Amino acid sequence: MTAEELKAIIAAGLPCEHLSLEGDGRHWFATIVSAEFEGQRAIKRHQKVYATLGAKMHTDEVHALSMKTYTPAEWAAQK
Repeated sequence: MTAEELKAIIAAGLPCEHLSLEGDGRHWFATIVSAEFEGQRAIKRHQKVYATLGAKMHTDEVHALSMKTYTPAEWAAQK
């Protein structure tokens, strides 16, 4: 899977204000900013992202995905 394919899948299932992705085709690191993360702990945020990938996580199309997830306000504070 390419970075563009993975970004498209995540963006289709989760409205993102920012989505960057780095990786080697199997191991990925994402930075995701979404208003959907408001009021949620990190585990719930990650579960939302994993839900966009569905079976792709179980069929090894995406072997590993590490991520940092931010609300728009948290992201603005990072800059």
